[in-house]
Amino acid sequence: MFTHIVMFKLKDRQEAEKARDILLSMEGKIDELKYLEVGVDTVHSERSYDVILITKFDSKEDMDRYQVSDYHVNYVLKNLKPLLEGSVAGDY
Repeated sequence: MFTHIVMFKLKDRQEAEKARDILLSMEGKIDELKYLEVGVDTVHSERSYDVILITKFDSKEDMDRYQVSDYHVNYVLKNLKPLLEGSVAGDY
């Protein structure tokens, strides 16, 4: 199992639910995606990120295919990127 975690900092924290819904929309639309969890930060500390994505794949190669899949690129990234101030990721 290969895990991909991304934490997003939004330009406007009020857009967190919209960002969450965009990410959750991947459920069932990308074959390689085996597990999807999205959380919205409730602590709002100085070091907090606003939205956290946890995804799991059978392999790194499946995660690579997910990254360039039509739905991920043309819906998720297209709609999410304008909301973002920045993001960080970790993979294992």
